[in-house]
Amino acid sequence: MIAPQAGFSSSYAQARVRFLEGAAAAGMAISSHNHPLAGRDGETLAMDVALDGSPDAERLLIVSSACHGAEGYCGSGVQVFATHDEEWRAHARDAGVAVLYIHALNPHGFSWVRRVTQENVDLNRNFQDFGQPLPQNPAYAELHDLLLPAQWPPTADNVAAIQAYVQAHGIARYQAAVTQGQHAFADGMFFGGTAPTWSNQTLREVLRRHGRKARRLAWIDLHTGLGPPGLGERIFACADDAAALQRARRWWDGGGKTPVTSFYDGSSTSARLTGLMWSVAYAECPQAEYTGIAMEYGTVPITELIDALRGEHWLHLHPEAPAELREAIKARMLAAFYVDTDEWKAQIVVQARQSMFQAVDGLSAPD
Repeated sequence: MIAPQAGFSSSYAQARVRFLEGAAAAGMAISSHNHPLAGRDGETLAMDVALDGSPDAERLLIVSSACHGAEGYCGSGVQVFATHDEEWRAHARDAGVAVLYIHALNPHGFSWVRRVTQENVDLNRNFQDFGQPLPQNPAYAELHDLLLPAQWPPTADNVAAIQAYVQAHGIARYQAAVTQGQHAFADGMFFGGTAPTWSNQTLREVLRRHGRKARRLAWIDLHTGLGPPGLGERIFACADDAAALQRARRWWDGGGKTPVTSFYDGSSTSARLTGLMWSVAYAECPQAEYTGIAMEYGTVPITELIDALRGEHWLHLHPEAPAELREAIKARMLAAFYVDTDEWKAQIVVQARQSMFQAVDGLSAPD
């Protein structure tokens, strides 16, 4: 076992090497799905997959990172640590549970320190039925021009207008308006897209290859941004189904010590969303009983998080921005999703490890 802090990296390229080396040293079966574009430093980008256990296992746990690219700095650290954690690996193996690590669902965003994909799409809003009318978000339309002003940092008038909206409607509505996703502004924030992204299509291929033999399927998707710093919120990540919620709470709530929240009942820090990535489990692995959570680790207050995202998105729209401003915006963006301290990293690993043990115990419990 390595120290918890040792699994974390300072770039996507370093994270990928550490993950592949850890998986290879552990004897896992590795496959890589190369991205069509190069990374920030010219490196190869890929969605890397490592299977620890039998490809025919009836019980499968997925642990995934970087659905939102910049959040991969956290998720990759958990995955790298897990490849070196022999106690954890033996626990899953002895329970007959195979573990599928999906490293860098959105490698482009991970490398470029963006939340979105190369298509400017929020991957966790992209799993829609694009043959049907897409969800509308009129509240975002009201805010679009305010969120992405002509200059950055924003003027005093822009700051006052945002503050006036929050005062009039409340912080929860502001968060929901901005983050729930929208399909009308291709250059906007939290854009869900109008077609499946590369990451969407590639993930479907991974699940068809590795998930079709599972009878019971669990998924822990690693995220950062919402909630108190270092606290890992277990957010229910299934369809609005009472039996699935009961099962998730039985597996992961730790006797009430680690509660499972849900945006369906308003108990989560997350707004209610559509087009979520976990829905692909139902589509591509219909034979399996599916149970999942998103592990959402807190970093900074929600207003700071949104402002960091606004700045980074503004920068994407203004590539002519001077180098000093670019560096400041990117540093603020990274800090909003990754707290680079030993204490925070240790908190992340401890809680993720606990949730993974809980998932194996749930998967291996009698039907």
